[in-house]
Amino acid sequence: MLTVCIGYDPHEIIAYHVLAHSIMARASKPVRIMPIMLSQLKGIHDRPRNPEQSTDFTYTRFLTPWLSDYEGTSIFLDADMLCLTDIYELHELASKDLYKDVLVVKHDYTPNPANKFLNQKQTTYPMKNWSSVMVFNGHRMGNRNLTPEYVNTASAMELHQFKWTSEDNIGELPAEWNHLVGEYAPNPAAKIVHYTRGGPYFKGHENCEYSEHWFKEFEEMCHCETYSMFRNAGAPIKL
Repeated sequence: MLTVCIGYDPHEIIAYHVLAHSIMARASKPVRIMPIMLSQLKGIHDRPRNPEQSTDFTYTRFLTPWLSDYEGTSIFLDADMLCLTDIYELHELASKDLYKDVLVVKHDYTPNPANKFLNQKQTTYPMKNWSSVMVFNGHRMGNRNLTPEYVNTASAMELHQFKWTSEDNIGELPAEWNHLVGEYAPNPAAKIVHYTRGGPYFKGHENCEYSEHWFKEFEEMCHCETYSMFRNAGAPIKL
């Protein structure tokens, strides 16, 4: 079964749930969706939070292969995303590139503006945003370097610049698999939308590209037939 790990941060709880729903609603086969939550990793990842971390999963994302027992295809996604296609398409791409440790969209850009969402400090470095979508071939030995011990101690740049593998072992995904809203020109063919400047659930970003898709997904996630029936009838709801 395909494992999809999603970064979980208490500042964006709704983002995790909407992304998970967008994956489940379009998947052609069963998917195991796993939140990467610090509260569930006590004793495994006890690294003190760095003040420059923008999310709780800055480091823990790299535990995805370990959490998947280094088996099959496993995927990591940032929480501030929306999946608009069958996630198993990524599994198929990985299956065609079995000699790569990990597949990513190899962005080449300078982020703008100076600050990220929630006034987080923006940092610029080579391979920026490559690690926001990662597709791992679990059987590859390079992924065995991503142990809890290593992820607990390696520097941010060692991890996010893929020092745990080699450049030859990093496969490339088409850009539509990590479309950076507000950084790239609008792309109606995007498969995974990344609200890297801030999701539509944040004030000031309500009308960003693909915001209508996010709100529609949110509404579908919240749907409850019984609730809708009582609401339309004007009757009180008893739970």
